[in-house]
Amino acid sequence: MDKRIYLCLAHMGGREMEFIQEAFDTNWVVPLGPNVNGFEDDLKHFCGDDCKEIVALSAGTAAVHLALLACGVGPGDEVMVQSFTFCASSHPVTYLGATPVFVDSEPESWNIDPELLDRAIADRIAVTGRKPKAIIPVYLYGMPARIDEIIAVGQKYDIPVIEDAAEGFGSCFDCRVCGTFGRYGVLSFNGNKMITTSGGGALICPDREAKNEIMFYATQARESYPYYQHERIGYNYRMSNICAGIGRGQMFVLDEHIAHHKHIQDMYRTLLADVPGVTLHDNPSERYDSNFWLCTITLHPELKVKGQDNAYATAVSGAVGGAAGVTHKASGTHTDCEPNANVEAMRMYLDAAGIESRPLWKPMHCQPVYAKNPAYINGVSESLFKIGLCLPSGPMVTDDDVRYIVSQIKSAIIPG
Repeated sequence: MDKRIYLCLAHMGGREMEFIQEAFDTNWVVPLGPNVNGFEDDLKHFCGDDCKEIVALSAGTAAVHLALLACGVGPGDEVMVQSFTFCASSHPVTYLGATPVFVDSEPESWNIDPELLDRAIADRIAVTGRKPKAIIPVYLYGMPARIDEIIAVGQKYDIPVIEDAAEGFGSCFDCRVCGTFGRYGVLSFNGNKMITTSGGGALICPDREAKNEIMFYATQARESYPYYQHERIGYNYRMSNICAGIGRGQMFVLDEHIAHHKHIQDMYRTLLADVPGVTLHDNPSERYDSNFWLCTITLHPELKVKGQDNAYATAVSGAVGGAAGVTHKASGTHTDCEPNANVEAMRMYLDAAGIESRPLWKPMHCQPVYAKNPAYINGVSESLFKIGLCLPSGPMVTDDDVRYIVSQIKSAIIPG
């Protein structure tokens, strides 16, 4: 194999250069301009909800932060957060001096368990005397959650729902676009998402008034005086006109990208069907329509993989999946919650074959930084973390790549 196959890389195949050149020609290179407005309009059209408004921002994390701010989250408050997710779902809660309360998943979609969420909220009210300020479900790897039941729980307690659809852009539940069910919906356009702006995100808002308030906070909360007057704390979170131009160009290939991810999932479904001990995660029913941002598998704990006995013998150099910055050197080769040895051995085997794979997200309630946070656990996310692996599925992954990946998975397995 003379190339490396990555999980999900951006593919610039739309009209990006046209809109970028327009930005340069008109000298619109700041966080406002026709591309920003046009990209927001394009996103609104795709989401298909005329009652919603969209703000383009510098990152999906910024969108989570501002949605929490708009929901009144502040010091001493609690927010119910799906534990099985990336840290960008929970860290913004702590930015505001609030406490993430983690809720475990249900096994079908791998997303937040609505029944457990209901019980957890009732318990937090009993313990603290106050109800949580928001609920953050996540569309893990693009898979829709049981969002109708989650919204019902929110309505029961009059708690707003902020949908983290960073991985779920283009996914649908009951034929409705994910991110449009709750009060706010978070999108991400990082370099590995369904479309990219090289870095960026957006917040789906309930109405124009909410959008204007988000834009106010996203542009440093400036009052209308002939000089800089600040009466509230704001943030520099708006998307630049150049990045928005990339996004506008990417919108022309969005449907193609979604179709490609689904095609890759179809190939994995067919090629892995006869591989004992390997299970592909798939839509639980016809109500779910995942974009399959990443295709994921689980390995049976008794499956034997080549190199398994030495799976954690050597510390990883850097961060698995890479990092656009600096990572601290690991203090050892093990933590108290880690993937099974056969999963790590499979990751290592694929890596040696030029294939990037990655463990599932380590649940937030298992992260040292959140060791003291309240958590309502049923064991689902921890068990999945120990047996799960993400496989390449992006627009740069070819049919031949998938065949090669599956052949290497089969080659790695020691016959029983």
